[in-house]
This record gives sequence, structure tokens and C-alpha cells, in this order.
Amino acid sequence: MTARPAHRLKKRSAFLRVAREGRKAATRSLVMQSLETDANSGLRSGFTATKKIGNAVARNRTKRRLKEALRLTTAEATCRPADIVVIGRAATRQLPFSQILRDMRDALRKLDVLP
Repeated sequence: MTARPAHRLKKRSAFLRVAREGRKAATRSLVMQSLETDANSGLRSGFTATKKIGNAVARNRTKRRLKEALRLTTAEATCRPADIVVIGRAATRQLPFSQILRDMRDALRKLDVLP
């Protein structure tokens, strides 16, 4: 998955729709929400981090780590078409990147996005 704008959720209404109608999976470093879509849309993702995590620098770093973890995780396998919202947690900043990758894989498997 690339970080092209066509593959991102940007509008608040899209985030709320995934939260309202989708399924959730929580791990130590992230919370993931997923909503299945039609076969033509592919995998679209959105990232968020609350102010509980810290200032803007800390929130942006958290989102960058999550984006890279999703990119690496989805590059190795084919994914089912879905809209995904990834919510960072405070632990995301301190955990080793390998743990974030494991958590990302686990959450995607729990939500049946990865085989």
C-alpha cells in the first residue's frame, strides 16, 4: 500500500462511518477499526491520535510510525478491500517498532483484512 491520497480517509464523516458500522480490534500500541467495502475500492486507511498522547510533535510522530507499520505489513500480503482507521495510543511512542509491526499484523488478522 502506498501513501497516495486516493488510498486515505480524510473526511470526518468517513472516520465516523467506520467507527459506527465497523468492527474493532485493540492491541497494546493501537486500536484499529475496519469496515468492509466493495471490491473496487481497495484498502483505504486513516490515522488519528488524541491529545492524550501529547503535543502536536508527539501525535505526528505516532501517526508516522503507524503509517509506516501499515505500509510494511500490507506490502507483504494481499488484503481484503476495507476502510481502516488506526488510532494511536500513548504506548506507540515508546514501544519498539517491531512490537508495533506485530500489533498491526495481529489487529489486521483479527479484523479479517489479512489472511
